[in-house]
Amino acid sequence: MEGATWLIHKYVMHGFLWGLHRDHHDHSSEGPLERNDLFFVIFATPAIALLYNGTVRHFDYVFFIGLGVSLYGMAYFFVHDIFIHQRAKLLTNTRNPYLLAIRRAHKQHHKHFGKEGGECFGFLWVPVKYFRQFMKQQP
Repeated sequence: MEGATWLIHKYVMHGFLWGLHRDHHDHSSEGPLERNDLFFVIFATPAIALLYNGTVRHFDYVFFIGLGVSLYGMAYFFVHDIFIHQRAKLLTNTRNPYLLAIRRAHKQHHKHFGKEGGECFGFLWVPVKYFRQFMKQQP
């Protein structure tokens, strides 16, 4: 899923669907929701269809693909929306090097307000340079 996420983020969200993703970078939306939040529906719809079709087919591989996409989506919500963007104030003072590296890489991604020139398009994979940065700080 991480590879698919990187490709979708770089070529779809920063590509032809930039109009939905832009407010996530320039913070132009008012209120608690962004147009970017529509990606939840865009990605949840095929996952639900896979889950349903997999149950009709007696829990074959299609169900488990839908389950994997759903679990990845839940991880994305908790890490991206709650931990990184602090839509809920949890883990605000963590010292975990991996979590700090994820947060730093995402901030690096958000340095770019336009759809071009971005970096760190992944989600759970942390570029080694960010991980090393926080490993040095461990006692």
